[in-house]
Amino acid sequence: MGSPICYLPPSPLPPHHHHHHRTCNSLQKLILTRRSFLFLSTTVSLPTPISSAITPPPLDTTITDRVFLDFSICSSYFQNRTLGDDLSQCTDSQPLGRLVLGLYGNLVPITVSNFKAMCTGSSGSSYKSTLVQKIFPGQFFVAGRQGRRDKGEVKPPLQLVKNSETVDSKAFLLEHSRAGVVSLCLSENDDDDDIKLNPNYHNVEFLITTGPGPCPQLDNKNIVFGAVLEGLDVVSTIASIPTYKPSERIRQYNDFAEFIGDGRAKNARAIWNRPLETVYVSDCGEVKVVKPTLTPTLP
Repeated sequence: MGSPICYLPPSPLPPHHHHHHRTCNSLQKLILTRRSFLFLSTTVSLPTPISSAITPPPLDTTITDRVFLDFSICSSYFQNRTLGDDLSQCTDSQPLGRLVLGLYGNLVPITVSNFKAMCTGSSGSSYKSTLVQKIFPGQFFVAGRQGRRDKGEVKPPLQLVKNSETVDSKAFLLEHSRAGVVSLCLSENDDDDDIKLNPNYHNVEFLITTGPGPCPQLDNKNIVFGAVLEGLDVVSTIASIPTYKPSERIRQYNDFAEFIGDGRAKNARAIWNRPLETVYVSDCGEVKVVKPTLTPTLP
């Protein structure tokens, strides 16, 4: 076939007055370009990015174990008093109630196994007769701090497995999204440095979120390993107990002392957010389930 015929209407101006010289070839290229663009825009779709097309598998939050924690208040206790084993025999103990916790043994088996051992006492230590150390209103409370038993602290356990999950990024994927989330304290841990430096140190301090909202500041820093199945009303009761709150002036002095490297600043902060009443774990242990295969899965 021959070249396409292109008709250009006569121009009233002389040829030397034209600023652009149009040819059939240039118009043909222009037409092809526009047609090609329209064709591509209607028939060709860009590939979907792989990152958005692949959905990560859901985390396995099957409840493999259940434990209980009983909480009480000992009204006759004073913060500067040594306890010995007297706390478990408190004569004016006021029961607050029982928490039943479901544990995610498939997701973080070592953390769950160690926590369960601390509840049953098979670790050579136990949470029983130890204090709730701190309460952060509207956020969470902390228990299981290691130290001296005569101060209501947990005896350092020696028969636990070394928890390699504390350095595994997959163990930090669950979020503190609601009330009743049970988590191993890492960023919030306040065990003394001399205890942490022990080669046989095992972190067993834990926190439970109290709600009403999530605690995103805890995410990716602490290991969520379970949830409260029964007793959220007990969690709310603990969260409502008054705590020591330093004045703004004391906070400013403390910040300055920390800035200049005064070690007393950390010691002073140890009593911040301490409950003004003696809340303690009066009993704990394992809950036996008749049909464990029927256990629920929680987010």
